Amino acid sequence: MTTETPFPLRQTERFLLRQIQQEDRAQIYAALSNPRVIAHYGIAYDSEAATQEQLDWYRDMEQSQTGYWWAICSTQAPAVILGSCGIYEIDAYNHNADIGYWLLPDYWGLGIMHECLLSLLRFAFDDLQLHRLEAEIEPANIASAKLVQKLGFEWEGRRREVARRDDAYLDLNYYALLAP
Repeated sequence: MTTETPFPLRQTERFLLRQIQQEDRAQIYAALSNPRVIAHYGIAYDSEAATQEQLDWYRDMEQSQTGYWWAICSTQAPAVILGSCGIYEIDAYNHNADIGYWLLPDYWGLGIMHECLLSLLRFAFDDLQLHRLEAEIEPANIASAKLVQKLGFEWEGRRREVARRDDAYLDLNYYALLAP
């Protein structure tokens, strides 16, 4: 008999980081079909039904304990998703993982992702006892690079044409943060 570990809710001064639910599918689709959100995100959907793949990925990670993905909501409106952030591809043997995130454009520049990622980092290093976190960022995504650097991530290099989007290959810059 297996017991399921409860999803690790997180709360910051202004935000609730909660589990993404099936009823959030329309909001996830609205974000992951928004041209400004997906410009540098690498995942996009052309229908709400297709977005089910993303929700299934969240569940699969949780069940296999290879990742956690949170909906970012204000504490006053926990049903409304402002963005999302997560830890994925957790490598339990090497104690490392990747991080990812997106935020709806109406909320850019307000310090939301910085505040939420600080909570995510505490969870990764304190609760999961990870040693290293990595972020893969497209070179044109200056705001994201500045964000992770402000959080202490260091630039480690660029992998040329490592990702494919549509009919083009993209370079990715790699940033990493080691446990304090």
